[in-house]
Amino acid sequence: MEIKNLKKVANRIKKAIKLKEKIILYGDADLDGIASVIVLEETIKNLDGKIQAVYFPDREIEGYGINETALNYLKKFSPALFIVLDLGIGNFKEIESAKKFGFEVIIIDHHKVLGNKIPKASLVVDPKQKQDKYPFKGLATAGIAFRLSKLLLGDVFSENLKNSFLELVALATIADMMPQENENEIFIEEGLKSLENTWRPGLLIFKNLNDVFSTKELASKIISSLNAGEKKEHLHESYLLLKSTNSKEAEISAKELMEKRNLKQARIKEITEETEERIFKKDSQAIIFEGDSSWPLVLLGSVASRICREFEKPTFLFKKRKGKSIGSVRVPKNLDAVKAMESCPKLLETFGGHAPAAGFRIKNENLEEFKECLEKYFKTFCP
Repeated sequence: MEIKNLKKVANRIKKAIKLKEKIILYGDADLDGIASVIVLEETIKNLDGKIQAVYFPDREIEGYGINETALNYLKKFSPALFIVLDLGIGNFKEIESAKKFGFEVIIIDHHKVLGNKIPKASLVVDPKQKQDKYPFKGLATAGIAFRLSKLLLGDVFSENLKNSFLELVALATIADMMPQENENEIFIEEGLKSLENTWRPGLLIFKNLNDVFSTKELASKIISSLNAGEKKEHLHESYLLLKSTNSKEAEISAKELMEKRNLKQARIKEITEETEERIFKKDSQAIIFEGDSSWPLVLLGSVASRICREFEKPTFLFKKRKGKSIGSVRVPKNLDAVKAMESCPKLLETFGGHAPAAGFRIKNENLEEFKECLEKYFKTFCP
């Protein structure tokens, strides 16, 4: 059994390559999105296809998913086959806009489908679609991209290429906190084994720069450094490092990322302590709901994870902007962040993600009512 629409996507990409159509890859700016883009990009190039453009949105400025800034940049490449990876399942309006620009949109995602509604893209691949009978729902998008690459390459999928992809899939699966079972267990085991003898300068350099006792420890160092990367023009520092073929350039980039990682970890510690102080000053509440205009959005997922573990409560942290706030959510095991926000849909502009980890965008005027709605939900369903 194959993931719904995956064979159709493979056939559509093959057709685009044969007809020399323009292809755009648009990925989320986290390690899963970046790894997914690289796997598909290198697959297409191995079939003599051409990628017209690659784009990663800046979460801090553009927010999560497809956005107007990105579409205005990319419209010069229209018409094109517009493939989005690790996002898109909640971008209903944006996909309609992309179609008006002349793009044919394909979504490859693994996030929870909201209310069983699917955007009107040409093809949608997401194992969490209601109609998808594929048994394992825990794949990272990089794992889906790997399965797509196998369909595209067929008999020309060499062992070396397979191993180089599995390295990225393993790192992405761990970084995205996907369940380490079923296919993921195999991806991680084989990917980490390949990582020990990787040819990619952008991965090999971390082995040379870090004293580690195991491949798992090396993987952790790599993930934390790559997660510190930022958007660079329309691309991303971590994408450029992983794609690098020059050892000296890779070393410079890796050192810069490691330095950024250390600075971000220090800032995460500061925000965590600040949030803890706020919590201790308040009476006990069903959820943790805090925001600030000075908090960097890209760090809030890490802070929310720490706070959620410490207090064992659903944690909603957000960056306040003029008129709107954007937030990250983490909830304890066996709770569902997306389901909780589905109980307050009219208050939110957008929301989505996974059961344990999600995000949202909301008008500031609705923040207090949103908090009350969430408290009511968690008191009712998980007292």
